[in-house]
Amino acid sequence: MRIDVLKLYNFRNYRQLTISFHPQLNIIYGKNGSGKTNLVEAIYVLALSRSFRLVGDKTLIMDDFSKCIIEGKIVDNYVNYYQIILTKDGKKVSIDHNKVAKLSDYISKIPIILFHPDDLRFIKDTPSTRRKTINISISELDINYLKYLNNYNKLLKQRNAYLKQMFINGNSESDYLDILTDKLIKYGILINEKRAEFVNLINSFIDDFYTKISGIEKLEINYISSFNGLNKDQIVDLYKKSLAKDLNFGKTNIGVHMDDLKFLLQNKDLRDYGSEGQQKNAIIAYKFSEIEIFKKLKGCYPILILDDLFSELDSDKIKNILFLLKKDVQTFITTTEVDKFKLLDKLAYKQIRIQDGEVVEESEYERR
Repeated sequence: MRIDVLKLYNFRNYRQLTISFHPQLNIIYGKNGSGKTNLVEAIYVLALSRSFRLVGDKTLIMDDFSKCIIEGKIVDNYVNYYQIILTKDGKKVSIDHNKVAKLSDYISKIPIILFHPDDLRFIKDTPSTRRKTINISISELDINYLKYLNNYNKLLKQRNAYLKQMFINGNSESDYLDILTDKLIKYGILINEKRAEFVNLINSFIDDFYTKISGIEKLEINYISSFNGLNKDQIVDLYKKSLAKDLNFGKTNIGVHMDDLKFLLQNKDLRDYGSEGQQKNAIIAYKFSEIEIFKKLKGCYPILILDDLFSELDSDKIKNILFLLKKDVQTFITTTEVDKFKLLDKLAYKQIRIQDGEVVEESEYERR
């Protein structure tokens, strides 16, 4: 999977841009604030219909314009043309000029993996951040997962609202609550199974990548869920035991919406005991593991974006990471230090210089 051509109209600081990319590696360099991240952000939005930054769609539209357009020529076994139009009122997506009605039918089409400095939040932040991250990863691999998640969240909202109503009315039993709970458990089990399967796959790769990057062994992810190891009857019992607490708090205290992940390095929680460098290396190893999972499950490699990869990494770590890049994985790296790529002696790549929003496609360097 690769993107051959990208076209932007009124996106961020790009009024109008058409740019072609190398099928292997694209080095996007320039000073901070020049628009490097905006360019790879556009690729990400084209794939997943939303930004990886914590911003709304409206902020992606250039000032004084009512909409922005992102178009891409995507090459896999076939050539397809993808488009996303963002307006103040919403978004529209299309493939080969045919409108796609449901976003869930669109976002799994262009597999993409991103590393961004904010990804350290995956380790440092709250369980909800980790759930959101893993949800995005699994949704790209399995279109059904997003449907399970949407159904679960709707049922959870309904159950919580009904719990509050029961508490106000002084009720402790309800057939309708039992129906909501049964459906919630059904989708919760499906989500739990998908998450457990994904984490197991990550763990089959992540230690090897982490060792190659850092020289330190034994990195793994621990998936924490109240559903782990339980059958449906046992889960039903959990909800029954939690009913009094649920009524008192007006919310559901059992379920996969409470799940969490822990990165463990030599059996120690990286969140509490790891340095920022170790945490960053762990996230990069996680991303490279995702690449292998895409190949294993989907039969193709995803597009890889490494935004601001080199900050706070020493030359040995940089060399080790660059050594992991594959010619079959189209990769985009943004940097302020293009000289770092002298290490890429035998890797085919293209340099793209950005200065004050102006894009210059420079030389291509082919593999010897």
